Amino acid sequence: MTRVKICGVRDAATAVAAMHAGADLIGLVFAESIRKVTPQECHDVVEALRAERRVLAAHIDGPHAGEVSGRTWFSAWNEAIDDAVFHCRPLVAGVFADMTSQDVNEIADAAGLDIVQLSGGESDRFCREIRLPVLRVIHVEEQATAEDVFDRAVPGISAAILLDTASAAARGGTGETFDWAVAAEVAARLPIVLAGGLTAENVAGAVAGVHPWAVDVSSGVETNGRKDIEKIRAFIGAAKGAPVER
Repeated sequence: MTRVKICGVRDAATAVAAMHAGADLIGLVFAESIRKVTPQECHDVVEALRAERRVLAAHIDGPHAGEVSGRTWFSAWNEAIDDAVFHCRPLVAGVFADMTSQDVNEIADAAGLDIVQLSGGESDRFCREIRLPVLRVIHVEEQATAEDVFDRAVPGISAAILLDTASAAARGGTGETFDWAVAAEVAARLPIVLAGGLTAENVAGAVAGVHPWAVDVSSGVETNGRKDIEKIRAFIGAAKGAPVER
């Protein structure tokens, strides 16, 4: 079944409602954004989810560099994250960009995050300096090919890859899709998280056509700039009910 990440959550009530609707990951934005959480909002969301799932932090035991072949790296991490989701749903992912690795690690520790999402085009070295598993965002340009994505999806560095629409104005949450044929070609070789312009109306088609391991949504479940729980429920239902036959 397709995993679902609801990103840009800023309040405990929405986080808990998304959890009960079936969300597998909740994204808190620490990068500069209209969806950036305050320290108090972060605390409230994390504490509310901890109370619901009754586990302080997920244990994600993925492979280390050199323990598995490059071809199986992302699949092995995929299984590790799936296992963590099974025991501790939803995982809490922090979204970062344009910070130092030290700041990312300190915020992640203080916030009690499970995963760090790097959305600012961070280097391989930067990714290796992050203590938590890294979900690395690759922004797909209009003329990009699957090979361009594979050049960035280097085994042994990040735990997973998220494909999102490239934009000069924002790191994500643009409400715009990119060429899903590129995403499908990548997903045929490694597990991906698909983002960019997804809504309850198109996510079933995206899942059926791309076969991503997970989908990520932010603006697509908002009304007037705020998370809409009915849209969240509809999105999760459409994503998880979509056919995945190859």
